[in-house]
Amino acid sequence: MDVKDSNGTLLNEGDSVTVIKDLKVKGSSGVIKRGTLVKNIQLTGSAEEIEGRVEKSHMVLKTCFLKKV
Repeated sequence: MDVKDSNGTLLNEGDSVTVIKDLKVKGSSGVIKRGTLVKNIQLTGSAEEIEGRVEKSHMVLKTCFLKKV
């Protein structure tokens, strides 16, 4: 399964990505700002999602809003 970022670059376990758009956090009033760095990502069972730590919270993010560093 190939997991790709918004530019089509292949993502691997442990990569770092940045958020390319302000994202509202579901179930919270928080926002993940554009340019936020997510280090040491983990791949999920889906080609459109990754897991990572954002501001001390573990979250699942859609790859269409991410860019590999």
